Amino acid sequence: MRRFTQKDLARYNGKDGAPAYIAFKKKVYDVSSSFLWRRGKHQVLHRAGEDLTDSLEQAPHGIDLLEKFPIVGTLDEDG
Repeated sequence: MRRFTQKDLARYNGKDGAPAYIAFKKKVYDVSSSFLWRRGKHQVLHRAGEDLTDSLEQAPHGIDLLEKFPIVGTLDEDG
């Protein structure tokens, strides 16, 4: 499985044809297929290409929604 640094993850921001990836609890998810992540933004609050662990833990929906998206790697916090 691919390991992403924060810098790597930032490239997957959903803009200019790039896929939209987000990280949650060290797992990197490809949310590109979701219409809710168009142009790399979700609900104006969240941006693709970032670690959203803290903000998603406070989200009104369950984290189980992420399970429908493929895991494409892990986030290496040391990188």
